[in-house]
Amino acid sequence: MTGLEPSSFDPTRLRIGQGYDVHAFAEGRRLVLGGVDIPHVRGLLGHSDADVLAHAISDALLGGVRGGDIGRLFPDTDPAYKDADSLVLLAAVAAFVRSQGYEILDVDSVVAAQAPKLSPYREAMRQNLATAMGVSVDNVGVKATTTEHLGFEGREEGISATAACLLCRCK
Repeated sequence: MTGLEPSSFDPTRLRIGQGYDVHAFAEGRRLVLGGVDIPHVRGLLGHSDADVLAHAISDALLGGVRGGDIGRLFPDTDPAYKDADSLVLLAAVAAFVRSQGYEILDVDSVVAAQAPKLSPYREAMRQNLATAMGVSVDNVGVKATTTEHLGFEGREEGISATAACLLCRCK
């Protein structure tokens, strides 16, 4: 029993969150997306490991519980988060979501990057993100798109990610 059976369904127990993040490319940095090190000539600039995908998902989860954004929990002015592993931060966000009485039902995301091609890394990203959030990999979607050479992603100046989540106060 999940509490979502038709006879007991209460839509006020569901929450949707959305997140967005962007990081510029930088020389001398590794490219980490969804916790996967991806071979590329440049990485993303940020205080942490700049995992734009994990950050967007974190913001979606926090949005679902009206908890602000990851900058509120993990400020880039705090040296403790310098080069932090964003999957560790995501796990902390998932724990916070649960402490607010919610379960993570589903997460879907899109990474916008002209390069590199991300499809070979998609399943590893899904698994890493699912593990960090403590959910089944079946409940995590990761897609990638180019922007047809339009915008900052298309000019290969950086990468963005969007995410949406469905949460439930099911207990």
